[in-house]
Amino acid sequence: MSDAPHQSPTGTQPRHERHGLYPKAESSADFQRHLAAVHARIAAACGRAGRDPATVRLLPVSKTMDEASLRQAYAAGLRWFGENKVQEAHEKWEAMADLTDLRWSVIGHLQTNKAKLVAQFANEFQALANLRAAAALDRRLQTEGRALDVFVQINTSGETSKYGLHPDEAAGFVRELPAFTSLRVRGLMTLAVFSSEAAHVRECFISLRNLRDRLRQTAPAGICVDELSMGMSGDFEIAIEEGSTVVRVGQAIFGARHLPDSHYWPTANASD
Repeated sequence: MSDAPHQSPTGTQPRHERHGLYPKAESSADFQRHLAAVHARIAAACGRAGRDPATVRLLPVSKTMDEASLRQAYAAGLRWFGENKVQEAHEKWEAMADLTDLRWSVIGHLQTNKAKLVAQFANEFQALANLRAAAALDRRLQTEGRALDVFVQINTSGETSKYGLHPDEAAGFVRELPAFTSLRVRGLMTLAVFSSEAAHVRECFISLRNLRDRLRQTAPAGICVDELSMGMSGDFEIAIEEGSTVVRVGQAIFGARHLPDSHYWPTANASD
């Protein structure tokens, strides 16, 4: 990613009005159509921002979707799945162990008593926000003889309903991470405010990008904070315009879920 001064495109609006209206993917052909639409949105956002679409990784979020749906998505070419709940993700991993090139990202809050499960199967953990979780994961990973890519979760919206570190806590937290040798720090993650006001959404993403740029100057050797995981089905175009390198997209790929997001998150977070 270029270090040139960033100029935000204007005019892009959140698509939260589509929330709950995406058609459900019922076949591999459906997944292919949905993926083509998402990739077109990614390419258009990159075009507005003067970016190469290859610099944005699409993380399909499969939470609440059953194994049959995931296998259809796999047949359509997906090789990454993002899951919020550790137990649900672990069960899917066990059931789909025959797909040896499938990779799993845990993107929801981690209770330390679930660290053992994450250490067994996850390729990535995107919600690291306290040292207790870091220590628990590191211990379990060392037992498993594995390492894990992690993102530090930042609460950029200031909402008490969301997990994540306050931006002012990030530098001190990152300075502690070299002690956990099984954790490979890759970047930062955030959930924007769930709003139809584009300026409010964009500010969350700008905040994370600016924090990343500051942390690059102070992070300890071996700690990489280059990646920015931000953006979901309703707002990932804005996130890409502001520098996102990973977008977490669920409903635009899999289709609308039956229940509201509050059912799937341990607090009232709005996320994909």
